[in-house]
This record gives sequence, C-alpha cells and structure tokens, in this order.
Amino acid sequence: KLNLATSINKPSNWIRSLEGLLIREAETDCEESSELIEEMYDKDELKRKRTHRPVRQEKMFAKMRNFASTFVHFSSSSMSTVEMEVFSNFQLIIMTILMFVGGEVFISMFGLHARSKFYSLNQLFENRINPNLTPSSSSSSSSSSSENSTEFTDQIELGIVSHSYITNEEPNNGLENEHRMSSNDDNLKYNSVRVLVYVVLGYILVTHVVGSSLVALYTSLAPSAKQILKQKGLQIFTFSVFTTASTFSNCGFVPTNENMMVFKKNALLLLILFPQGLLGNTLYPSCLRFVIWVLKKITNREEFDYILRNSKEMIYRHLLSKAYSYFLAITVFGFIFVQLVLFCALEWDSEATDGLNFFEKLVASLFQVVNSRHTGESVFDISIVSPAILVLFVVMMYLPPYTAFLPSRNCKEKKNKKKTFVQNFIFSQLSYLVIFIILVCTTERDKMKKDPLNFNVLNVTIEVISAYGNVGFSTGYSCKRQLRPDSSCKDAWYGFVGRWSNQGKVILILVMFFGRIKKFNMKGGKAWQIS
Repeated sequence: KLNLATSINKPSNWIRSLEGLLIREAETDCEESSELIEEMYDKDELKRKRTHRPVRQEKMFAKMRNFASTFVHFSSSSMSTVEMEVFSNFQLIIMTILMFVGGEVFISMFGLHARSKFYSLNQLFENRINPNLTPSSSSSSSSSSSENSTEFTDQIELGIVSHSYITNEEPNNGLENEHRMSSNDDNLKYNSVRVLVYVVLGYILVTHVVGSSLVALYTSLAPSAKQILKQKGLQIFTFSVFTTASTFSNCGFVPTNENMMVFKKNALLLLILFPQGLLGNTLYPSCLRFVIWVLKKITNREEFDYILRNSKEMIYRHLLSKAYSYFLAITVFGFIFVQLVLFCALEWDSEATDGLNFFEKLVASLFQVVNSRHTGESVFDISIVSPAILVLFVVMMYLPPYTAFLPSRNCKEKKNKKKTFVQNFIFSQLSYLVIFIILVCTTERDKMKKDPLNFNVLNVTIEVISAYGNVGFSTGYSCKRQLRPDSSCKDAWYGFVGRWSNQGKVILILVMFFGRIKKFNMKGGKAWQIS
C-alpha cells in the first residue's frame, strides 16, 4: 500500500502520455492545448490530485476487500459487508451456484463419489494380481472342483481313497471359500458406497426442488410477499431458488437488504423455510438414515441393509449409527424447545415482536431460534434483543452441528496413546476463539473507545462466534447508538463487520476459514490440564 502511494506521488507515465495525446489532437488551437497542459501541471491542482488519488485508491481497495469478504461468506455465513439489493439478477444466480456447490452436503457427496471410484480401481487391481478371484476363474474353479468331487466319489466307491488325500483337500477348499466370501463382501461394500452416492444426490435434488417450488408457489399466491418482491425488483424464481439454496447450505443470505425481517408477518413462508435449514445441517444425519431405511423397506435391496448395519465402514462422516441418529434428533429438538421457551418468555412483548399477532409471534420466534444453529437467517433485529438471549445464541452458535447427548459405555480415554510434540501444544477451539476476539478488540480499540454502544465486547463476540460457526448472525450498526452523533453517518443494511477496519475484516475471514475446518481439530487442548 505504501509503495502504491509513493508511486502515485511521482509524475506518472500515463499523465505524460495523456499530455502527448492532447498535443497531437490539438490541430487548430495550440494555445488551448498548452493552457490545458499548464493547468494539469499547476502546483495547486497537482497538490490536490496528489492528496486525492491515494484516497480514491484506498476506497477502491476497500471495496475490493468488501466484495472479497462477501465472496468468502457465500460458502459459509451471511455476514455481508455490502447490501444485497445492489446485486443484479445474474449475480444472484452466480451466488446461488456458489452456495449450492459450497454446501457441506454437496461437498461430502463428492468425497463419497471419489471413494467409490477408489474401491472400483482397488478391486480391478486385486483382480489383476489374483486372477483366481475373477468371476470367470471362480466359475472354472467351481467346475474343476465339481470334477474333482465326482472323481473323489468314484474313488470312495472303489475303496481306494487314502486318508492323506482327504486331509490335503480340506484346507484348499476352505481357502477358496474364504477368498470367495471376501470378494463378495468387497463387491457389496463397493455397491453400497455407490448407492449411497445416489441417495445423497437424490436427497439434495429433492430437497431443493420441493423447497424452491413451495417458496415460489407461496410468493406467487400471497399478495404481501409478491408485493415486497415487486418493490425490490426481485424475480420470484430467483428469490425462491436463492433462498432455498442459502437455507439448505446454511449460508443465511436472502436477496433482500433486511434479510427475513421484511417477511416476519408471512408465517407460512417461515414454516416452509426453517425445515430446509434442519434438513441441510443439524438433522441431516438423522434424515439421511431415515431415507435409507424407507428405501430399504420399499426396495428390499441388500445395499441399503448393508449401509444401515455398517455405517462406520462407509467412512461417511454424516452417516451416523442408529443410536447416535436418535439421540441427535432428540438433542436438536430439545435445544429448539429450550430456546423457544426462553425467547418467548423474554421477548414476547418486546420491541422486536411489536406489531405481530399470537401466531405470527410464535412462528417468527420458532424461526429465529432454529436459525441460531448454523443457518443465520433472521426475522428480528438481534441488536435490540435482550443480552440473555444473545448469550444463549452465542452458546448455540459455538456448538458443532452434530452435538448430541449420547450416553456411551466406552467413556474411558486411551491413556497409552502417544502424541507428538506438536499435538501437545494444540489449543482447544475455545482458546482460538478467545485469541481471535482479543485480536479484533485490538484492531478496533479506537472505535471501541469512541463508540462503545456499537463497538462493545458482546457485539464483537457475537460476530466472531457467528463467523466461526458459519451462522451469520450480526448485531449490525446503528448511527442512533452513537454517543457523539456524526452527521455523515448513514445506516446501511449489512453486518456489523462492514464497519470494521480492514485488519478486522481480514481476521474475521480467517475465523470463517477456521470454522470450516474445525472438524480436523476438535480434540485439541487435551494436553493442557487445569488444576
């Protein structure tokens, strides 16, 4: 940045080329061109240009950082630094593709597909090394064994069979049967993985098609929702597909500046959307196992039965055991119930729910608490929500999506497991988040002194934990909360991070990347003992 600023302060080559171009084009009035050149090199004008160019460059780089951070958010959370309504219909379609491809479920499907290809190549390699395991060889071996069995029967009838012949034949037959059984198990495992790929693909497509169709149908028939989209210049198809993909992928983006606040009275639309977030995140393992169970009952295929009985052998992180899936569903609904009770108890007659009837308050509150677990769409301005609810949301955002109360019999830790020197110094997830919060408070310390109502530790913590959990909740920024009112301050519909410094935005981008790879470091910090 310093090199760019110093290079601008010097007479640049493009100004000289512009001077030459003006001289060549001044065919009729040389004096006019010379006056223009002298005006360009006037000291006062040159001083003004020198002082303003770095500012313009800085604004340009700031916009580039905002768009870059927004691009990163499209695969993680809805912590936008620009207003959503500035994007065109084509740009919204591109963002929809990014959210769809960057979703956790879609990426996991590619991992399954690669594993099925690996199994097929491994099977082909084993068949080349052990040709006796091929179907043709197995058929020939079976025919030869049948011939040997008939010959052996004839020898028994003639009474000339020896004891050594009998003992030597039994191990060979057992070895062939063992190879044949292992080959059949490998084939079944490969077919099961391949079937699981198609099940996940069908799960994704059906959820998106049904969800988009229901949203499009509602927005077409509901006059209030249709009028909102018309006023904002949004197409029904684009809004439906964009919102469904964002909700399923847990990005939390909505094409409107106000997110879902503008639809808080459309209770039916909220009831259509919030199951999408559950199907794509916290309840995905339970729903996936239920779908496989239904397909097994309908088709009676052995691949589905193998998948249900051997979930660990599938090596698919989202395919949990039967007990884990049950306890996960119970835990998810338990968290939702607890949050709903507390939210309704503290916010039922508050400013956030003002203007809603009983049913609209209940549905909007349910939508809000469901989205606190990694979805991030909001129907209320959480900056005016009570601090107790905000702390509850912070805890919910911190918890991994597959957090479950699972009583386990094998609770003993492996004490003899050796760890490397680096593993002993790995911190826990909470320790890293504390470090990130300290770094953000350090970069924004001047604003925290001048504007403490907006830039406070709780708002910064919510922003960091929301980025880590890929949720997207944000308290935003309000010019009305400034202790020293600034006439140039204008409220904007984007996240609190949009008011941060460039260093703070970069730190939050790193937090979001760290949140996406947190599954590789969930067991850190065990070497640190607190006594």
